[in-house]
Amino acid sequence: MGKVLKCDLCEQPATVHLTQIVNNKIHKVDLCEKCAQEKGVTDPNGFSLADLLMKGNPSGPSPVASSGVSCPTCGCAEKDFQSTGRLGCPDCYETFAEILYPLLRKMHKGTHHTGKVPVRALARKTLMEKIQMAEDQLQKAIADEEYEKAAKFRDQIKELKDEFSTAPSPS
Repeated sequence: MGKVLKCDLCEQPATVHLTQIVNNKIHKVDLCEKCAQEKGVTDPNGFSLADLLMKGNPSGPSPVASSGVSCPTCGCAEKDFQSTGRLGCPDCYETFAEILYPLLRKMHKGTHHTGKVPVRALARKTLMEKIQMAEDQLQKAIADEEYEKAAKFRDQIKELKDEFSTAPSPS
């Protein structure tokens, strides 16, 4: 089991985990439910992670000069991204890559989405591959005039196809 994170303000178990880019730096804050409510985290309009970081860390985040980069497609500026944490368009991912990739590496397993294959779809795919392999072996057995082997592969194919037709399809 993983390590239980503690609230940055009171040392209780943290249940709220926040990440924000402020002045080109990644800031992560872990809070318990009580502290999150006290700091207004549950109210998106009344909450600023930067304010919380300043209060939780008296020295505050060290200021870093903004590079002034903005997206040529939508005009989203680096300061807009840093203050809202939102991008304006798909091209922003390339424009702000220097800022985004380190953040993504820390938050996720990588920087590219690989997706997932549903378990049932994978099981059906595996079954289809077994059927194809058995059919190939059946054709080879027939070509080699090994009719007893061919009969076994024929029966195996029938069983696999029956299993395939009763397997739940992915939804």
